This record gives sequence, structure tokens and C-alpha cells, in this order.
Amino acid sequence: MKAIKPPLIVINFKAYPASVGSQAVQLAQNMEKVAQEYSITMIPAVQHADIYRVSNEVNLPVFAQSLDLIESGAKTGWVTLQSIKEAGAQGSLINHSEHPLTLTAIETLTEGLKKENLLQLICAPSAKTSAAIAHFEPWAIAMEPPELIGGDISVTTRPDVIKETIAEIKAVNKNSLILTGAGVKTGEHLLTALELGTQGVLLASGVTKAKDPYKVLVELAQYALKSLET
Repeated sequence: MKAIKPPLIVINFKAYPASVGSQAVQLAQNMEKVAQEYSITMIPAVQHADIYRVSNEVNLPVFAQSLDLIESGAKTGWVTLQSIKEAGAQGSLINHSEHPLTLTAIETLTEGLKKENLLQLICAPSAKTSAAIAHFEPWAIAMEPPELIGGDISVTTRPDVIKETIAEIKAVNKNSLILTGAGVKTGEHLLTALELGTQGVLLASGVTKAKDPYKVLVELAQYALKSLET
């Protein structure tokens, strides 16, 4: 498994035209270039159909965007653990607000990913849900208020929410990495999140819909390095 260390910059490619297929490869290659230049961990979370091609084109830890609660077999149209692993994924997002799951399903998928030695990045809409998920001891938890996702107001304008999330998670589990997201688009947003105590950010449109994604990635990496200097 490729080395992964904080600060983490996780880009959710979602299903935007600018981040699917050959465009997904190009964006991931830009991420790889910046990651290597600045020695910063960048993780692309891509569509299932793009996992294989992206993981073969870049030396980055590629994640799936979701996973189905289903075993291998006569199960048409479902996404299994084996399929994402064989395609080259090193982990998966779980419970993004655009693909929500029950706590029982989250726990089952978390354990399944662990058994396959795949990383689990669990999304949570609030501090309280983050704390509940922390009991499952995932690799990482990303708190994203749903009302801010894709908008122009960054979660970092709500420092109390981020601090509460960190405290709630650590009261249960001190080992999971803690990320935040929703409205995060700039290097300053990233730096604020790190200064508040997170280990990284999860973002999407700030990069995938940017006029110059490479420029945004460079800015994020530069601010990530600033956090290491303090």
C-alpha cells in the first residue's frame, strides 16, 4: 500500500463531467504531480468505473466513492468489496451525504474493508454522528455539514463545530484520523482546518469545477506545508 500520512487532501471526483473517464485520469495526474512536488498526501475518490484506469495511471492511493452492503455472487448491479479491491482501490468513502447509510450498514462495511486491508473514510453530518461512528474505529472520519456541501460557505467558518467534532471523536477513539469538509475550496480553508486540529480535508467542487484545477491543487499543497512549519 502506498504511504499515506497527514495532512491529507482527499478530492471527491463525484460525477462531474470534468472528473470522469479520461478527465478523471488527467485530474489525478495533476494531483500526483503536486503531491510529489510538495510531498503531500493526495487521495482521489473516483467513480467505480474509473478506479482501474486511474489506479494504473498514477501512484496515488485511489479510493472508491461508495460501496454496497452485498457479498459476491449472483448480485447484478452492485459494487462489492472484491470488485473495488481488484480494480486497484486502496480504500473507500462510506456514508457521504449524497449516499447515506444506516449506522449498522456503516459498521458492517467498515469491518469488511478492514478484513480486506482497505482503508475506510467514513463521512458524518455532525459531531454526534461522528462520535457514534468513532466506536467502529475506522481509519478516518470526515465531518461534513450537509447544508454546506457544494456551497460557498466553508465549514471552517464554524470552528466550534469542528472543535466539538474533534472532542466527541477523541472521547471515544483516539486513533481515527479526523478530516472535515463542505464548502472547503481554498488553501486558507485547509490551513484553518488543520490549525483547528484536523488531519486534513475532503473537498470536491473547489477542485473539480475550478477553471484551473492544477492551480487550486498547488495552493492547497502550499498551505498544507505551512501547517507543518508551525
